[in-house]
Amino acid sequence: MPRAVVEDNRRMSLRIRPEQKALLARAAALKHTDLTTFVTRSALREAENVIEEAERTKLSERDSLLVLDLLENPPPANAKLRAAIAAMPKLA
Repeated sequence: MPRAVVEDNRRMSLRIRPEQKALLARAAALKHTDLTTFVTRSALREAENVIEEAERTKLSERDSLLVLDLLENPPPANAKLRAAIAAMPKLA
């Protein structure tokens, strides 16, 4: 899993073309906010979406139905599962 770079300061520098900065500034003005707040909010929202999508398990309809069926009708415990259960500490 990729690791995020964390710096000790609270600044972040970006290099963008003047027309890109103008577009961001216009959008920020339309939202009645400053450029830093607009860019930060937008980037954080996208970061949360990327992380959520990466951490979510996606199943097809067929696989979803299979999981539900296995939860409702689990197969009998095999030898490995019975051994694992037997090896667990007993609750007081």
